[in-house]
Amino acid sequence: MPRKKEVEIVLDVETTGLDYTKEKIIEFAGVRLENGKITDTFQTLVNPNQKIRKSSMAIHGITDEMLKDAPNEEEIFPKIFEFIGDNPIVAHNAIFDYSFLNRTKKRLFNENFDNRYIDTQFMFKEVYPHLESCGLDCLMDIFKVKYSTRHRAMADAEGLAKAYPKLKKMYFEKYDWQLSQINNVEYLFERFLRLQSTISILQSEIQDLKSIFRIYFEKGGAPITANSGETMAYNTKKTFAYDFEQVKDALNEIGVLEKAVRLNNVFIDKLVLSSTVNDEIKDRIKSARCEISENKVFNVIKPDKQSKHE
Repeated sequence: MPRKKEVEIVLDVETTGLDYTKEKIIEFAGVRLENGKITDTFQTLVNPNQKIRKSSMAIHGITDEMLKDAPNEEEIFPKIFEFIGDNPIVAHNAIFDYSFLNRTKKRLFNENFDNRYIDTQFMFKEVYPHLESCGLDCLMDIFKVKYSTRHRAMADAEGLAKAYPKLKKMYFEKYDWQLSQINNVEYLFERFLRLQSTISILQSEIQDLKSIFRIYFEKGGAPITANSGETMAYNTKKTFAYDFEQVKDALNEIGVLEKAVRLNNVFIDKLVLSSTVNDEIKDRIKSARCEISENKVFNVIKPDKQSKHE
């Protein structure tokens, strides 16, 4: 029996900025995969008729000058959506690309972009949960995809298209194994709690050992070298607290204010949901959103808190 043709569109977009409600797509690249094989590509610049933010220009290197002769949105997006068709799209941190495509289709054609999206960043985290980075660079390195250019749409789309079939195979191998364990979920929860308890104990043990090493060094002990070559030394490092109102002008003057001061996004999300903040303030906060991502989490509720959730 012939294998059913599976078509997926691996894509990447570059934009004028990060906020999909205000910014626009300036470059699109798509790679058509049929049963994991590249069969077609589509790449174009787009003239958005608005300026590119310097922060975005620094990432992708596309300038306003490069776009002056590019097709405008009304001219090129019918071709882009025709290339995509009703096939699922594949992208790294897909909610970003999907949000821009959906916003564009609504704005130009008063239609939703209803294609299913597949997030390779989520898949990569599932297959390699131990890695510190889950970025596209790391994914390409793991799957030995060679690239000479980065952060341009076609280079990223082609690189992802080459890595995706291998990632997909590993992801579904893990998923099949996970499905096989569903009937054991009560036992696995007990096992999870044991591991959680063990980790907590080990962290306490490590802290206990660190306390001994601290006392050793404070009594004048010399650096310790293990047979495997690692050396433990003891250093003192002072940290300071700063008055923000007094320091912000100096930081802004040398261009590092944004780097030095990080927003507490979790706290701000809570403000938007709070009943104590008025709607005008909430709207102003929402209008400042510049990026979107998805995280799926679960919680373990302690027995003494169980009644509050019933």
